[in-house]
Amino acid sequence: MPQTTHDQQSAELPDPRMSKAGKGIVPVLAFAGITVAVMQTLLVPVIKDLPALLHTDPSNATWVMTATLLAGAVSTPIMGRLGDLNGKRKMLLASLAVMVIGSLICAFTDDLVIMIVGRALQGFAMGAIPLGIGIMRDELPREKLGSAMALMSSSIGVGGGLALPAAALVAQHTDWHTLFFGSAGLGVLAMGLTVLAVPETSLRAPGRFDVTGALGLSAGLVLLLLPITKGSDWGWTSGTTLGLIAAALVVLVLWGVFELRSEAPLVDLRTTARREVLLTNLASIMVGVAFYAVSLVLPQLLQLPTSTGYGLGQSMVVAGLCVAPLGLTMMLVAPLYARLSARYGPKVSLMLGMLIIAIGYGAGLGLMSAAWQTIVIAVLLGAGIGLAYSSLPALIIGAVDASETGAANGLNTLMRSIGTSVSSAVIGMVLANTSKQMGPVAVPSMEGFRTSFMIATAAVLVGLVLAAFLPSQRAAAAPVLLASSAGDALAQETPAPLPLPASGGFRGRVLEADGTPVAGANVTLIDRQGRQAGLTTTDAAGRYTLAAPAGGSFVLAGSAAGYAPRAYPAAHPASGRPAETDLVLTVSAPARRTSVRS
Repeated sequence: MPQTTHDQQSAELPDPRMSKAGKGIVPVLAFAGITVAVMQTLLVPVIKDLPALLHTDPSNATWVMTATLLAGAVSTPIMGRLGDLNGKRKMLLASLAVMVIGSLICAFTDDLVIMIVGRALQGFAMGAIPLGIGIMRDELPREKLGSAMALMSSSIGVGGGLALPAAALVAQHTDWHTLFFGSAGLGVLAMGLTVLAVPETSLRAPGRFDVTGALGLSAGLVLLLLPITKGSDWGWTSGTTLGLIAAALVVLVLWGVFELRSEAPLVDLRTTARREVLLTNLASIMVGVAFYAVSLVLPQLLQLPTSTGYGLGQSMVVAGLCVAPLGLTMMLVAPLYARLSARYGPKVSLMLGMLIIAIGYGAGLGLMSAAWQTIVIAVLLGAGIGLAYSSLPALIIGAVDASETGAANGLNTLMRSIGTSVSSAVIGMVLANTSKQMGPVAVPSMEGFRTSFMIATAAVLVGLVLAAFLPSQRAAAAPVLLASSAGDALAQETPAPLPLPASGGFRGRVLEADGTPVAGANVTLIDRQGRQAGLTTTDAAGRYTLAAPAGGSFVLAGSAAGYAPRAYPAAHPASGRPAETDLVLTVSAPARRTSVRS
C-alpha cells in the first residue's frame, strides 16, 4: 500500500498541538505582554506631577520609575532561567502575581518608600516576555511560530502605545491611584486566561538554578543601571556616578569568570559569545535606544504651549492619541514580518526594520510643526520598530538550544532594557542641557528635540551595521524546535543519522508505549551545561544513532509531532561501545500516524 505523503496528511488532519487548549496560546500570551507594557507606561502621563502627588522632591520622585526599571532588568534573565528549569507557565504566572501584588501596594499608598517598593514588585513582570516566547517555541507548530513570536515581541510597544492615551484619560478624570487598580485587574485577567488557555511545557533544561550567578548578575546590573538612570541628577563626573560604574565593571567581570567555571551557569556566556547571539544582543541595545527616544520627545512636543513658538499645545489625551499609532503599527506589522522572515530570514527583516526607523527619525527632523505630522512619524517608527523587535527572538532562537530559550530571550530582553535606560539618560541630559527659560520654568527646546532624533538615528545606523555581520538568513532562520516541531517535516530537512565513530556514543529506537516505532522523531543530546551536543532524527523503523563528544553524563531528549517530549539521563559508556538507549514517547493528543509498524 502506498504511503500517504506528509502534505496529504497535514491537509486531512489538524496539527495536534493546536488543540482546543492550544488555540488560545498566542492571544493570551500577547495579552500578558501588553499587560506588562501597560504597567510600565501607566505613570508616564503623571510623571511631571509625581513630586506633588507623593509630597517629595523631583529627584526623589524619579525613584518611582527607576525602581521598576532596575527590578525588570534583574528579574528578566532570572525568570527566563527559572522557566527553563521549572516550567515556563509556572514562572509566567509567578511574574504576573508579583505584578498584581505590587499594583495593589501602589494603589493604596501616597508614601514614597512604599510606592517605590510596589513599583519594584511591578517590574518583576518583565520576565513575561521571554517566558511567553519560550512557551510559543515549545507549543506552536513551526509554520505559526514566526508571526506568534513577532506579536509577543512587539507587545511591549503595542501596550505602551495603547496605554498612553488610556492612562492620560484616567489621570485627567479620576484619582491617579485608579491607574494601579486597572493594572492589577489586567494582571488578574492575564493570569486567569493563562491558566485556562496556556499548557505547561514539558521540556526542561538539565541542571540547577545558579543562585550565586543570579546574585552576582543582580548586583552588577543594579550598580550599572543606577548611575545610568541617575547620572543627570548626581552629575556624570561625580564620585558616586564614577564609583558605581567602576564597581559594576568589577562585579560583572568577576561574575563572568564565575559563570564560565560553573557547571550550570545562569547565563551560558559561551553561547552568548557566539557571533549570531552577540551581534543580535548588541543590535537589541541600539533598537532599545531608538524605541525610547520617540516616547520621550513626541509627548513633550505635543503638550508644550504654542507660545514657545514650536510647541503644539495639545492636551494630555490628544498627545497620547497622536503617539498611539506607534503601538498599533507595531501590532499590524507582525503578519508582514512572518512573511518576510519566511522568505528572506529574520536577518533581512531586522535590517529592513532598522532602515525604516532611520528613515522615520530622519523625516521627523522636518516634521514637527503639526499634530498630524507626529502621527506620520509614529506610524513610520512603529513599522520599523515592529519589524526589528519581531526579528530579535527569531534570531536568538535560531542560535541556541531549545533548553536555553527562556534564559537566552531573557538576556535579549535585558539588552533592550539597557538600551532604553541609556536612551533615557542620554536624551534626558540633552533635553536638560538645551532647555530654555519660559517664565519661571525651563522647557525643552526644538534644538534638543532634533538632537535627540539625531542620536536615535545614529544608534539605529550602528545597529544596522552590526546586523549586517550576522550569519546568512538560512542559518539563523532554521531553529531546532524540540518540543514543537513537526517531526516528519524536520525529518525531510535534517540529514540522516551518522554512523557512530569508534569512540562510541548512543543508539537505540524511539517508540510508543506499545512498541510502535516513531519515524522522524527528533533525538537531541544535551550536555551537563544544558548545551546541545548532538542532534538527529529517527529512520522509518524509529532507529537513531548519535555520537557523543566526550565522556560523562548527558541527557537524551526525544520529541515528535503529537507526542509529549521526554528526557532521559544517559551516561557515556566507559567501554567505548555505543550505549543502547530506547526512548518511549506518549501520545499527547489524537494525532495523525506517520509511524511504521514492524
